Amino acid sequence: AMIDTNVKGLLYVTRVIAPKMVAAGRGHIFNIGSIAGTEAYENGAVYCASKHAVHAISQSMRADLLSAGIKVTEIRPGMVETEFSEVRFHGDKKRADAVYDGVEPLTGADIAEAIAWAAQLPAHMNVNDMVLMPSQQAGAYYTHRKTKQKTL
Repeated sequence: AMIDTNVKGLLYVTRVIAPKMVAAGRGHIFNIGSIAGTEAYENGAVYCASKHAVHAISQSMRADLLSAGIKVTEIRPGMVETEFSEVRFHGDKKRADAVYDGVEPLTGADIAEAIAWAAQLPAHMNVNDMVLMPSQQAGAYYTHRKTKQKTL
């Protein structure tokens, strides 16, 4: 399912949309990757592989569409609070919620805001790759979790 969604879905949608952008001589493709696309982690083999594919596709797509005037931006977030953790832990909500304990993760709205910013840049300017992290995260293995302070 991850390969179908993250890789095949990306390719199928691009196959439909990109020719229309090429015909128009302009456009901007946003691919949603992940830090997992360059930082593999344990128990994430298929997810990491699918996001590595998104990273490679984005880089190649950028080169392929360059002469057509099409921009390609890959958004690569770190920890974002979505249903991903619940799916990863097969519906175990308690385990999924624990992923975000002590951290203020990014939200879907944060990602949308970054895309909106990159989309409004002048035609001569492109963001190739944008890595977004919560301020408490420095990478796949570096997260500062704040513990709740006990009050007297």
